[in-house]
Amino acid sequence: MNDSLLITALAVALHLGLEAVIIVRVLLRPHRDPASRIAWVVVVIALPVAGMLAYLLLGEVNIGRRRVERMRQVLARLPPFAADGMTAAARETTGLEPRIPPAHQHLFRVGHSISGLCAVGGNRAELLADSDATIEALVADIDAAKEHVHLLFYIWLPDNNGRKVSAALIRAAARGVTCRAIADDLGSRSLIRSAHWTDMAAAGVRLARALPVGNPLLRMVRGRIDLRNHRKIVIIDDRITYCGSQNCADPAFLIKARYAPWVDAMMRFEGPIARQNQHLFAADWMAHVDEEIDALLHRPLPPPAPGRHGGVPAQVIGTGPTVRYSAMPEMFESLIYSARRELIITTPYYVPAESTQAALCASARRGVATTIIFPARNDSWVVSAASRSYYADLLAAGVRIFEYVGGLLHTKSLTLDGEITLIGSANMDRRSFELNYENNILFHDPALTQAMRERQQQYLDQSLAVTPQTVAQWSRRRRLWNNAIAMLGPVL
Repeated sequence: MNDSLLITALAVALHLGLEAVIIVRVLLRPHRDPASRIAWVVVVIALPVAGMLAYLLLGEVNIGRRRVERMRQVLARLPPFAADGMTAAARETTGLEPRIPPAHQHLFRVGHSISGLCAVGGNRAELLADSDATIEALVADIDAAKEHVHLLFYIWLPDNNGRKVSAALIRAAARGVTCRAIADDLGSRSLIRSAHWTDMAAAGVRLARALPVGNPLLRMVRGRIDLRNHRKIVIIDDRITYCGSQNCADPAFLIKARYAPWVDAMMRFEGPIARQNQHLFAADWMAHVDEEIDALLHRPLPPPAPGRHGGVPAQVIGTGPTVRYSAMPEMFESLIYSARRELIITTPYYVPAESTQAALCASARRGVATTIIFPARNDSWVVSAASRSYYADLLAAGVRIFEYVGGLLHTKSLTLDGEITLIGSANMDRRSFELNYENNILFHDPALTQAMRERQQQYLDQSLAVTPQTVAQWSRRRRLWNNAIAMLGPVL
């Protein structure tokens, strides 16, 4: 055998060996459904070099060993939620006992199993009118802050609303309020690179970049670059918190203005629920900054917010790549299977696991009025195509599908039987379910759920119904495209 043939044989053997190692790694990787394993094995075999590189860069939920270890150490230091250590009688006396009907208590047990935070009563909440109203309320709360302001946003832009918030933080820091703010290093890169970020730091606002990218090439070696902190959290003086889908930006969303306005829903809460968001914020802050702020979590809970007897029973649910696998889809599916009369969902991104799709179909088949609202125009053509590949099966089961035409519907909401609401940052796609850090609030309150239900009705009034006839009229080329893109779901 001449030298060239020997080198070729060795190269082929090396390649086959590496391919076998990658395939074994795919098969042994925990928390992966069979469809995902099959998809990755096919990719590795069909695209010998590109497939192996794709798997190493995108095939595993890995934020880096150092980050995982640091997050675990931080979580181990955090105390349990204060109300967890109280007896039911003590919670009743202090107004913290959540008044949840027995038919819905199991949903909050699912939430507790995820974040270790129990449902807590004594809260007051309101659904804010729109994106601009949310920023106005937030700025007013920051201007009234006396002790601390904590913010975490996936996208924080240096636009009109973004600058309003940064200016409010500078004013608060100037009068001695401790201000801490985290912005995702990828989603908020335009603000982080701007003078506004520097001005906040110079004014004494303590800043952190979530999951810093650094050198992209090195980042890809150490962990997936596309795993992001997608949370939207605000806590003010340990008694006010915000939760919903809105980033810190104008509804015009200039970085993707062609899809504007971005239509969001945000709720402002007062009461002990703020401490639960404080848990999420403290974990994220200490995972990125050498400052221990867990002492904030050891303090007695502030008194319940004044309002109706018992207040709004609520619970924070935080998920991410360092939290139990499948946590968020378990929460969504538990809610879907619990519906008895009506289930309405809004989400901009729908690329579900098979179990989530099956849960929605089962909901409609057992007679629940099941409705889901998507944006008619999506900023992600990949997600748009993949989402529509699921329409036919949903419609055949009796799910009503609507597409919102008044902008990009970005609200992530679920209302259940007029009593239960889930609102927050999580989309119904694999990225939110498995990859990103997300935060939601689950609550039981018919009046507040009615407010969310009315907002959902406003979306329906500006939407077009998608019928089985609509889908049947799609061309074969369009259906082929949608289904082909959807096949990437288990891979990505």
